[in-house]
Amino acid sequence: HFRAPFEMSEDELVELCIQDLEELIATKVHGGKIAAFIAEPIQGVGGFIVPPPSYFKRVHEIVKAAGGLFIADEVQTGWTRTGLKWFGIEQWGVEPDIMTFAKGMANGSPIGCTVATAEVADAMKGVTFSTFGGNPVTMATALATIEYMERHNLVQHTHEQGAVMRQHLDGFMAEFPFIGEVRGMGLMYGLEMVHPGTKTADPARANAVLNAARKHGLLIGKGGLYGNVVRITPHLNIKPEDMLEGCELLGRALAEVAN
Repeated sequence: HFRAPFEMSEDELVELCIQDLEELIATKVHGGKIAAFIAEPIQGVGGFIVPPPSYFKRVHEIVKAAGGLFIADEVQTGWTRTGLKWFGIEQWGVEPDIMTFAKGMANGSPIGCTVATAEVADAMKGVTFSTFGGNPVTMATALATIEYMERHNLVQHTHEQGAVMRQHLDGFMAEFPFIGEVRGMGLMYGLEMVHPGTKTADPARANAVLNAARKHGLLIGKGGLYGNVVRITPHLNIKPEDMLEGCELLGRALAEVAN
């Protein structure tokens, strides 16, 4: 919404996106039928872009009407990352036909996973083969990781610590005019770096923040179409004292690049 054209409202932006999708299907898809629609519930590398609450419900209706499957890419948003829910798509009240996972479900052990509704899964009649599929060590790691998430109620923990982080980030935005927007959910937040007083992307400032943070012992990421979004994703079981220390270090880094 930060970069919506013509200063559109959130509702107007949703309408524009929906019209674009409907036009795409009507003009570019033979017979108006599609195989599938795939999207991240919150864009990851794209700059932690959070869609308006009604967006995916509207998209889901269009996709199903066009005979397609709705696929949620949960590689970055899955496994409690967005807070209060196990999976990002749940935040938008949509039940996908297929969900894809990786990373977070095995605490860094190499893994990929696809789950689907019975109707979709049962339609796959052929034999599948994967050289490393079902690796016993990785399966044990994934099981232990998921059990840890359940045992320590990480859906609530990520929400609570995310609220702490959001409070600090909002404070930084009020203090530093080169932060154009704070956006995200749970433990998945982005800071949009801009030239003060404008919405013009400032990737150089984003790089400077990353380098300054690293110097202070804090590792954060970067993304966005223009490479100007600082991405912050603490580990899901971060201790409250570590969250406070991380926010303090980020504050130091931002102050260092303020001039």
